[in-house]
Amino acid sequence: MRTSYFLAAVLLAASSLLAQETDDPYPQPIPTADGVIVARVAEFASLPDIDGVAARIMLLNWEPGTQRFFANDMRGPLYSISRDGKQVAVYLDVNDPKWGQPVDSRRGEQGVQSFAFHPQFTESGAPGYGKFYTWGDSSNTTPTADFTPGQGEVSHHSVLLEWTVKNPSAATYDGDAPRELIRFQQPFRNHNCGHLTFNPLAGPGNVDFGLLYMGIADGGSGGDPFNMAQNIKIGFGKIFRVDPLGNNSANGKYGIPADNPFVGRDDVLPEIYAYGARNPQRFAWDSANGKMYMAEIGQNIVEEISEVPKGANLGWNTWEGSFRFISRSAVNTQGPRSDPSVTYPVVEWGQPDGLFQPQSAATGLVVYRGDRIPQLKGRILFGDIPSGEIFHVSADNPPNGGQDAIRRILLTDGNEPTTLLKMIQAKNAAQGNEAATRADMRLNSGPDGRLFIINKRDGVIREIVPNP
Repeated sequence: MRTSYFLAAVLLAASSLLAQETDDPYPQPIPTADGVIVARVAEFASLPDIDGVAARIMLLNWEPGTQRFFANDMRGPLYSISRDGKQVAVYLDVNDPKWGQPVDSRRGEQGVQSFAFHPQFTESGAPGYGKFYTWGDSSNTTPTADFTPGQGEVSHHSVLLEWTVKNPSAATYDGDAPRELIRFQQPFRNHNCGHLTFNPLAGPGNVDFGLLYMGIADGGSGGDPFNMAQNIKIGFGKIFRVDPLGNNSANGKYGIPADNPFVGRDDVLPEIYAYGARNPQRFAWDSANGKMYMAEIGQNIVEEISEVPKGANLGWNTWEGSFRFISRSAVNTQGPRSDPSVTYPVVEWGQPDGLFQPQSAATGLVVYRGDRIPQLKGRILFGDIPSGEIFHVSADNPPNGGQDAIRRILLTDGNEPTTLLKMIQAKNAAQGNEAATRADMRLNSGPDGRLFIINKRDGVIREIVPNP
């Protein structure tokens, strides 16, 4: 009798445990029509194909001093684009053999991931004059890396480079070979570099002025197999904040800001601004309150948008979003958001939602405070990379996790509102190309409240424009 009671108790406990494990913690789908905002778009500029393959556009940046946009193709070219989008020209090709920086772009997640112009780029006589930075993957693994995983094979390296021009207004790059600042040894081909940016709200005299934020993924494979994101002695799975013009780092090639959260601790890398990241895709700041946000790709279950306070533990790989991470196929729904030391997402969603493809991947990211597109003012704008779905939530009253607040943004070019992927497919047909099956979408902001949508499937940069 006792044995039967014991077995029943064991079976009940096991059943309870299994009930807490799921691959879909948000079974209620995102509404397809309720709360939809319709935004008008127009084609702004196009980047050329390379060997018949559409430009793999990863980032669009506005450089205010020269009044030009810049956009990169992950395979190496960096293009300058006039303010009206009518003039597009190669500014620099990182992959040009003369620079000795061979770009590794063999897979979709590899290549030149991001770039950033120093805020003093056009300020003659300033320390940052003429300087900009690229953060990308290299097939040259001969140099000694500054940061290594300590185990695994060597797949490739990720390298932060500083380029210095002679004339910031020149039509093409007129400087010498770049200076290397930071080098990572990557153990896998996925999850490499992330976003690279200066805080756009930090002006001269602000402690954040001229400091470079670097997104660094967890090294790849899946599930963070080497447990690096939570290891504060290792550079992977982190957001770094460095002074590219300083020299007090271990290699002497960049600076460690004195107010970085872990400066002075022997057991923590001083470059770390936040840790516990899986694959940080985009950062954005809210001009209304200075808050920093991050769009991060989850494992297979939860995608997230998180606030990033200084020194934050963003949870991975102990947590995937608000839930305990178990494996690539399950999270534990018991005790969500129960560790007070972790910064949990402001908004998140489940990958199995019918709006998405078999896999979802968070991206964006813009906190829109402009007046140009009134229906989007005061909204956090983000989206899903493969499907190209674009979403919004309130920036003034952001959610506290979950996906209940998420609503869609549909696009129109004068016809019926639709999705970005359908627009890309229509463009593919006009180009005489096979229809894309995914969008690979990102969002970028520009001057005067301008908003842009980029993708890797038709070479077109689209602008969200005011209603007529």
